[in-house]
Amino acid sequence: MTPALVPTSRVSGTLVLLVFFHVLIIIASNYLVQLPINLLGFHSTWGAFSFPFIFLATDLTVRLIGKQAARRVISRVMIPALIASYIISVLFHEGHFNQLSALASFDTFVFRIAFASFAAYVLGQLMDILVFDRIRRGPFAWWVAPAASAVVGQALDTLLFFGVAFWHSSNAFMAEHWVEIALVDYATKLTVSLLLFVPLYGILLNAIVRFIRRHQPLQVTTA
Repeated sequence: MTPALVPTSRVSGTLVLLVFFHVLIIIASNYLVQLPINLLGFHSTWGAFSFPFIFLATDLTVRLIGKQAARRVISRVMIPALIASYIISVLFHEGHFNQLSALASFDTFVFRIAFASFAAYVLGQLMDILVFDRIRRGPFAWWVAPAASAVVGQALDTLLFFGVAFWHSSNAFMAEHWVEIALVDYATKLTVSLLLFVPLYGILLNAIVRFIRRHQPLQVTTA
């Protein structure tokens, strides 16, 4: 078994930071997914560029603290992210601030987006953790685990999110184009992850390992 790199005494503080980061990215992505863009003639959303940050954070969490700690992050993020995503999405629906009075009435369309994000996040992240943890224990190069987990985890996340949020939804544009948007969104997220976040994972992991070695020289091994 590959040992975790973060000392036990620092796990609690690390988990708090990770929970905050996950919630922040989920809120931002739920807002940005409402803003469509055109990528090389295909429909997509700005959310495709923000959500891969979560997979980067999750993979680093598994490597630094272990898969059980990563699952604890997910369990602590779920409900706060669902509530905060709904509030932010109602207040800034379609990119416009709708005043606090908008919260007085329940918006089923926005809640559907928030719930879809909730389901996709939980299942996508659990799959990401499973794939990453299995592969990182094998005789593979350091980049194989984050790359494989991105391919599988983001496929499940994207399919669940767009299917639950927009299949036969009240938004005519999204109801008509959600399959196209989901495919372009997945391709965009995967491209961003493989070209940017996988190398960034390696850079951050090496930097963190060097930092920990300076402070805990006898408690870490190379990854």
